[in-house]
Amino acid sequence: MTAVTDLVVARGLTREFVVGGERIRPVNGVDLTVQAGEFVMIVGRSGAGKTTLLSLIGALDVPDSGSVTVADVRVESLKGRARDRFLQVSVGWVFQTAGLVPMLTAQENVELSLRVAGVDEDSITQRATEALAVVGLEGRFAHTAAELSGGEQHRVALARAVAKRPIIVIADEPTAQLDSETAAGIIHLLCTVATSGTAVIMATHDLAAVASADRVMLMEDGRLTASPSMKASSTGPRIT
Repeated sequence: MTAVTDLVVARGLTREFVVGGERIRPVNGVDLTVQAGEFVMIVGRSGAGKTTLLSLIGALDVPDSGSVTVADVRVESLKGRARDRFLQVSVGWVFQTAGLVPMLTAQENVELSLRVAGVDEDSITQRATEALAVVGLEGRFAHTAAELSGGEQHRVALARAVAKRPIIVIADEPTAQLDSETAAGIIHLLCTVATSGTAVIMATHDLAAVASADRVMLMEDGRLTASPSMKASSTGPRIT
């Protein structure tokens, strides 16, 4: 029997901001564990704290209290170059907007992220090509980002995230600006990433997507709970 591996462990995460003289707490004592190969979706209304939580897990922000470990690395303790290295190598971020360099080709956009991550130059082209093939862009390698459709740009962004073979992929509303068919394709690809053994955490408003998750969590008023009204598929993200 294969041992269960918790790649992400968050305990008592809290983050506060002062907005207009009022103190708000978008993340309020959150606990979360995510296993290797698990696809976890976090749902909730706008302003519920989803993005703030993902930022704390993925080292874009630091909690006021609590802890986050990713593969035994204490994320909230990372500083300077160590934090930069963690972001470059261990986390694959996917956002609402693709964030590509417009005049670089799809291939060049993915290769750039691999260079930043310090991947050996001899391996960069092959890994970028393989990642773009996984997301179905075999015939679009040489097209610039400006020449790609919105859906294709999001596929390149996902290829860029997974090509460096991160420990965890974090997707913040990746389908929010996509039509339903393109959104379904992105969810399918994230399922494939989870199947490969990478932990995937996705924040979403798209309730049509939750059937593809292993686990669905509800974010409300800064707190995270299991969502009994939105059951994930019993088979999880194993779409073929």
